[in-house]
Amino acid sequence: MELNKISSKIAVSPQITAEDVAKVAAKGYRAIICNRPDGEGADQPSFEEIEAAAKAAGVEARYVPVQSGMVKDADVAAFDDALNAVPRPVLAYCRTGTRSATLWSLRESGNRPMAEILAATKAAGYDMNGVARRIANGGKTPTDTGDAHFEVVIVGAGAGGIAVAASLKSRKPGLKIAVIDPADIHYYQPGWTMVGGGIFDAQTTAKTMGSLIPQGVHWIKSAVAAFEPKNNAVILDGCRVVKYDRLVVCPGLKLDWDQVEGLEETLGRNGVTSNYRYDLAPYTWQLVQGLKQGRAIFTQPPMPIKCAGAPQKAMYLSGDAWFRSGALKNIDIQFMNAGGVLFGVNDYVPALESYVEKYDATLNFFHNLVAVDGSAKTATFSVAKPDTDPTEVTVEFDMMHVCPPQTAPDFIRVSPLADAAGWVDVDQATLRHKEFDNIWSLGDVMNAPNAKTAAAARKQAPTVADNIVADIAGRSAVAQYDGYGSCPLTVERGKIVLAEFGYGGALKPSFPGFLLDGTKPSRAAWYLKEILLPPIYWKAMLKGKEWMAKPEKLEVAAE
Repeated sequence: MELNKISSKIAVSPQITAEDVAKVAAKGYRAIICNRPDGEGADQPSFEEIEAAAKAAGVEARYVPVQSGMVKDADVAAFDDALNAVPRPVLAYCRTGTRSATLWSLRESGNRPMAEILAATKAAGYDMNGVARRIANGGKTPTDTGDAHFEVVIVGAGAGGIAVAASLKSRKPGLKIAVIDPADIHYYQPGWTMVGGGIFDAQTTAKTMGSLIPQGVHWIKSAVAAFEPKNNAVILDGCRVVKYDRLVVCPGLKLDWDQVEGLEETLGRNGVTSNYRYDLAPYTWQLVQGLKQGRAIFTQPPMPIKCAGAPQKAMYLSGDAWFRSGALKNIDIQFMNAGGVLFGVNDYVPALESYVEKYDATLNFFHNLVAVDGSAKTATFSVAKPDTDPTEVTVEFDMMHVCPPQTAPDFIRVSPLADAAGWVDVDQATLRHKEFDNIWSLGDVMNAPNAKTAAAARKQAPTVADNIVADIAGRSAVAQYDGYGSCPLTVERGKIVLAEFGYGGALKPSFPGFLLDGTKPSRAAWYLKEILLPPIYWKAMLKGKEWMAKPEKLEVAAE
């Protein structure tokens, strides 16, 4: 007997026998719903047999038969009535459990987000993406086949989405393109570290989304609910359907604050902050200015995360501010890193270690933040060093900068586009989906083993654009992405260690060595990356996006 738990209130299963009913009761189930019509299979027990066994076991039973492959709206209503009439938890069954899982999914469509429904059924072993459109439509059978059609649809209008839209328009101006994104504001997120360091104002990192969508590109201001890649369709919230010839997926990733117990409710107060949020970066600088003595903790979660250098940069810029004010000698800096190394490319580590020494920071590897008590000002870490049993340690703090755990967005993780870890599954060179050959992906959401930075998206955008244009012309891929990423590690105000690398950690400097050695702190790199680049970023988006469409025009990468 196989019971597949969807929630604490319901499980579904393949066909059960009368002998199984007592075992079902023993596991705590108080009701059984049969969704398989009598006589469907020669060897199946009748509902009358199941009902008699249920009565003997003190379990209620209901009969809601559904024809295989034909779950009708009336069936969903009948299932809802049955669930409302019986005590919980409930076991629903059919031949394989799929009909029961489908009925539950459609019934819950008005109560839960689609991503939650798809995730719950997926965890139970049932893929409900085939009824995603009905779930988006409140459980009812949709009558439309598509509200709009575009030659290229781009999901996400961050740096990657805007860049690939501009790149496509520059190569093929007549292309009919739509960008789907619900956000009103586009943020220059690399600037938030500078906000937390007292160098930028937060307002300079934000522009209205409408001002940045490339001319001639249609903006659909909506959230994506699901994908139907076999139908070349994207399902939006509210069950609107957008059809495409080719699809580009680049919605970024999800900051999963909820993974750390107690974190979200204390953010922005009790000395707990993060430069990973626009509204919190100014609070970081407020805390740095106010701290004259005590302990400052800086955390880094397990990979992957976007801008892997940002947690360190928060520490370096804070240390530099305390060094300049004379407070550093009274401040205990602790860097809590869930990983085992300071930086993933060894060539840059010596320069970074010199600043760790300058700021007298303590490096704590294999320390992963799992809980925060803001009022008590304590942080709990899981410590999992190699060849030792995991332990937990609780540390007091006066200030804590948190880099949150990060995952693929929910609607991506549960989609047919995702790999086992939840990221969009692409060929790492062409950035084309491994299963659906009219889909590409770039930016933080896909699974190529590169650093998740805007610099990577800058290089990926023309690769995707070139390959889509080639595909439209009936040709094979013409461009390959080499894994390029850039992480400008600001180690003090006015100096940067400019880390540039590709797949496997291969160094990929943008400048000749006699001009700039990225492995050493550099004032030239500071000027190029933190002073010159932000206005170029905005100007590029507003005035034709030359650096986006043609990266060779500016080899200084956006972080």
